[in-house]
Amino acid sequence: PYFVSGVLHLISSAVLGFGGIYHALLGPETLEESFPFFGYVWKDRNKMTTILGIHLILLGIGAFLLVLKALYFGGVYDTWAPGGGDVRKISNLTLSPSVIFGYLLKSPFGGEGWIVSVDDLEDIIGGHVWLGSICILGGIWHILTKPFAWARRAFVWSGEAYLSYSLGALSVFGFIACCFVWFNNTAYPSEFYGPTGPE
Repeated sequence: PYFVSGVLHLISSAVLGFGGIYHALLGPETLEESFPFFGYVWKDRNKMTTILGIHLILLGIGAFLLVLKALYFGGVYDTWAPGGGDVRKISNLTLSPSVIFGYLLKSPFGGEGWIVSVDDLEDIIGGHVWLGSICILGGIWHILTKPFAWARRAFVWSGEAYLSYSLGALSVFGFIACCFVWFNNTAYPSEFYGPTGPE
């Protein structure tokens, strides 16, 4: 599976690289004439929310791909499995909103550990069902609606602003991922990522 994953990453990188070369050297200067769906102006608020919606839907599909892998296509690695860890299929998802969203209500300080305290794969995969559903529904909503007046006033509608919003979101997710890697053996098993802080 690692070889296949590596090959798929290489092929994907090649496709992206050739796409970049094509658009830089051979592609049309503007897409509006040939492909109006892909053409946009940075200040077009409605198009930007459509692009946001498409990205949310893709993120939701990605979350559901993990769910499908865990349920039907080989399973996921469980560091707590009997015998020192093993790959297993998830058979009993946690879909209870009180359990899943209960992690968000925990304190990040002290012994509670916020979402980093998740300690079984059923909760992690169930959380991805919720997350995928929310992303897809939010994406559809962003595609079908226009920004509210307060949002039009509050945000700066330029390419630089979109880049800064995206980098801000990535930094938040990066800090959360750091906490997961440091403290959570279930999501980031020591066998693959090295020992956690408590170990």
